[in-house]
Amino acid sequence: MIDRIDILRHLFELVAVPEAVHKEILEGGTTNAGLASYRKVKWIKIMTLSNPVDPLLRTSLDAGEAAVIGLARELNANPVLIDERKARKIARTIYGLHVIGSARVLVEAKRRGLLDNVGAALQAMRDGGYRLGDSIVDVALKQAGET
Repeated sequence: MIDRIDILRHLFELVAVPEAVHKEILEGGTTNAGLASYRKVKWIKIMTLSNPVDPLLRTSLDAGEAAVIGLARELNANPVLIDERKARKIARTIYGLHVIGSARVLVEAKRRGLLDNVGAALQAMRDGGYRLGDSIVDVALKQAGET
């Protein structure tokens, strides 16, 4: 949404996206500059799950979040990027995954000199329709030293 997909490449050794999430991203619209960047990159691995998604996940979450947790389990990947609250809780408490959110990624990007202003990035996400709770924004700004 903020057209900074490059941040993921700098912060993570592997960026794997389940096919279900890939489809959701592509269906998200064609006017978003970030979507255009996403379509161009070749270093993101679009992956199909080897095993069926756990029935608990299928009934509790949407297809994208269920697939993210399923793929993280298959790859033994940590951390895993999830923003939706219910999915984060399930990933942590039931599957023991180390979950981070987009706000945390932005804070880390600032710490490594990849981003100048976390607050501006979070506001741009919100302006684009991305829902971020005030408490998450407040914590991120505090961690980024912007409050």
